[in-house]
Amino acid sequence: MSSLHPFVKWAGGKTQLLDKIHELMPAQYNRYYEPFVGGGALLFSLVPKDFIINDFNSELISAYKCFMDTASFDKLIGLLGQHEANHSEEYYYKVRAMDREPNFRQRPIWEHAARMIYLNKACFNGLYRVNSHGFFNVPFGKKEKVHCFENNNLRRVKDFFASAHAVILNGDFQEAVKDVGLGDFVYFDPPYDVWKEKLSFTSYVQGAFGKPEQRRLADVYKNLSDKGAYVRLSNHNTDYIRELYHDFSIHVVPARRVINSNPAGRGQVEEVIITNY
Repeated sequence: MSSLHPFVKWAGGKTQLLDKIHELMPAQYNRYYEPFVGGGALLFSLVPKDFIINDFNSELISAYKCFMDTASFDKLIGLLGQHEANHSEEYYYKVRAMDREPNFRQRPIWEHAARMIYLNKACFNGLYRVNSHGFFNVPFGKKEKVHCFENNNLRRVKDFFASAHAVILNGDFQEAVKDVGLGDFVYFDPPYDVWKEKLSFTSYVQGAFGKPEQRRLADVYKNLSDKGAYVRLSNHNTDYIRELYHDFSIHVVPARRVINSNPAGRGQVEEVIITNY
């Protein structure tokens, strides 16, 4: 496996399941697609030379885009150092409130990226959550000091992006896979289906990823399979997901959830890894 690792803690991250995920890789494939890239644990372990990544979270994608440009990357590193030096509870809430400002969207990508990474490291439990208005609303994590980044890891990530044919998108998952062809590999790691009896976390971005979206994703999965692509998906082991993908290979794996605003939503769970190969 690669020495690279995610630069943020992300709900549903796959670091703990990488060994099992690698066992279920296709023997070979062409281009790599990850339409819900999140923290990028699998991307950084595979280090593919030709890939398309996407996420609907524009703040997260701002960080990935900084790895594509030396000037943006250097400014990102500088701002992360400033956030570390200025860290306090008062400073945290000042940075958190930036997305309420009228001109927030016009700020350069390195400012969005540095803010997102700092909040991820300094907030409660590494949770990324927004309210109905799209504003980040996770409380302070009560850390006296924060370590926003590992310099060597970020520079290795930058070198990886520079050496690969990389495309970074910020939109709908269906649009991100429109060019998938025969022999390409697509890994879907969407916001998970929820159990009625458990509290699950899906508020990565404004708007919900509910049952209709899960069904739309299943339709996309089947279409890509029909096109001859290798397709894999992770999700909770729910009756609804098993029904949607009953025509494919379903592998049940244990996992542990550690990111949730409510302790009832953490602990041991069953996930499925669904493959068409």
